[in-house]
Amino acid sequence: MGIASYIDHTLLKPTATAEELKKLCMEAAEYSFASVCVNPCNVAAAKDYLKDTSVKICTVIGFPLGAGKTETKVFEAKEALKDGCDEFDMVINIGKLKDKDYDFVRADIAAVKEAIGEKTLKVIIETGLLEDEEKVAVSKLCLEAKADFVKTCTGFAKGSATVEDIALIKATVGDNSFIKASGGVRDYASAMALINAGANRIGASAGIAIVADENK
Repeated sequence: MGIASYIDHTLLKPTATAEELKKLCMEAAEYSFASVCVNPCNVAAAKDYLKDTSVKICTVIGFPLGAGKTETKVFEAKEALKDGCDEFDMVINIGKLKDKDYDFVRADIAAVKEAIGEKTLKVIIETGLLEDEEKVAVSKLCLEAKADFVKTCTGFAKGSATVEDIALIKATVGDNSFIKASGGVRDYASAMALINAGANRIGASAGIAIVADENK
């Protein structure tokens, strides 16, 4: 299985235009990436561009800070679901995790999962802002809340996906959850190191460069 099948081809910058969105979707179809990851306002258009392909539509919830109310995240997820979204990457409430308000963090995740049903939920824990014990704690909360993936980073805060973090998350969740490595993944060697450490999906805006690297 080639590296392309691991990649969520990503366009989340605030300046993303309609032309850039169409280009992203055409690239995803050409390279058979796992999904396109786009802002919520672009879900419907992406779905239309990719309706005759196997590429999934992914969006972000509570992005990039995670500090909105649970009810807001649920509404955002339901709206994206109506627009045809397949996968949802939500940001945890990082402050509540640091307060050790685990009941809140668990319920926040579970509410979004309940809203989207059988669709895929990836939970962004923002590893660059956490201590190792916090990474372990929140990975366990993701399992308890029935999330499908633990995801490393938004790419909008400090830190990036590391082999050490993927290994730590993998040691915590085992085979009970998938893992998405996102943040600063720009070449094939880095992507493969993360996959070998336990990542099941790679979030990257450099997907084409990663695939080109593989084929050298």
